[in-house]
Amino acid sequence: MDEHFIKIHKWLYPASWIYGAVVALRNKLFDWGTLRSKSFDVPVICIGNIAVGGTGKTPHTEYLIKLLHREHCVAVLSRGYKRKSKGYVLSTPESKARTIGDEPYQIKAKFPDIRVAVDENRCHGIEQLLKLQEPPVEVVLLDDAFQHRYVKAGLNILLTDYHRLFCEDTLLPAGRLRESQSAKNRAQIVIVTKCPPTIKPIDFNIIAKRMHLFPYQKLYFSWFRYGNLQAVFTEQAEKKERELSSLASTEILLVTGIASPVAMIEALEKQVAGIDSLSFGDHHDFKSRDMELIKNRFGKLKQGHRLIVTTEKDATRLIHHPELDESLKAYIYALPIEIEILQNQQDNFNQHIIGYVRKNTRNSCLPERAHAHKS
Repeated sequence: MDEHFIKIHKWLYPASWIYGAVVALRNKLFDWGTLRSKSFDVPVICIGNIAVGGTGKTPHTEYLIKLLHREHCVAVLSRGYKRKSKGYVLSTPESKARTIGDEPYQIKAKFPDIRVAVDENRCHGIEQLLKLQEPPVEVVLLDDAFQHRYVKAGLNILLTDYHRLFCEDTLLPAGRLRESQSAKNRAQIVIVTKCPPTIKPIDFNIIAKRMHLFPYQKLYFSWFRYGNLQAVFTEQAEKKERELSSLASTEILLVTGIASPVAMIEALEKQVAGIDSLSFGDHHDFKSRDMELIKNRFGKLKQGHRLIVTTEKDATRLIHHPELDESLKAYIYALPIEIEILQNQQDNFNQHIIGYVRKNTRNSCLPERAHAHKS
């Protein structure tokens, strides 16, 4: 593991013990039935984590959408982190990232034929989605709701970053865990995300032993595969798509507002002439001074061979930004991310998901056998 990713501040352990006691009491109240979880009569799949920071929830959610949406009416429900609206909002073609959140906006833009909604109250959000007809919702994907125990999901998928496994971490504020490591026991599937493509078989075995999973839990490993650059402003761009292999003489300004851009930098620096990285906090709300900074930093790159590259998530906040300089739009490209299940376990993972949905969906039309998902 890359130990520099795991920062544990031991002097904060007393605060972590207090935090942990409060979280443990809350979970016990759910376990005892004092606080009640609600079940629904459609398949509900929760994709989440027990650590703060990015573990790749959105790419994994998109993978499930691709796997299921041709056979079922899929809906995605999120709280819409950092949105400027409140309550239940069902996305429409006119929705913007400010009203539904950057990740829901990204999902809706990529999959316009599915329902995407946001609601802080996940139970209420699911109830509203199930009222929709023509066609009715058949599968609900809950984005980042592992701690939202008021909903009893039928299938819980827990993600953990290869570079900071939950079994090597500790509770907030000393570490990055929202809950103790024992919270993993609520998951039926655990996925170690952001694995390097060169990971060795012995590493799979070492991690599996560290996890201490139960027999009812399945462990999978995934890695990020980066696609061709996609123009954010297609009307202004010279090319709508650029292959990474065509960037050998190009300098890029990498603009990110994610938990860690390290993986993107490592992937891009092998393809380009040079990188200037401009990194902001996760879900950063770009201000006018940020727009000026982007323009100034881009102006220092080699003219004629330069681009601005950003994440799909950050592109959702740039595309409607009123203070983005018009002259920059032709140069802004998003780097799409897709996930791939490692160890030749993709078919088994697909079968696990499809089998759960088929078993719990009325009048299911899913095929009897799961076919490999091709991204």
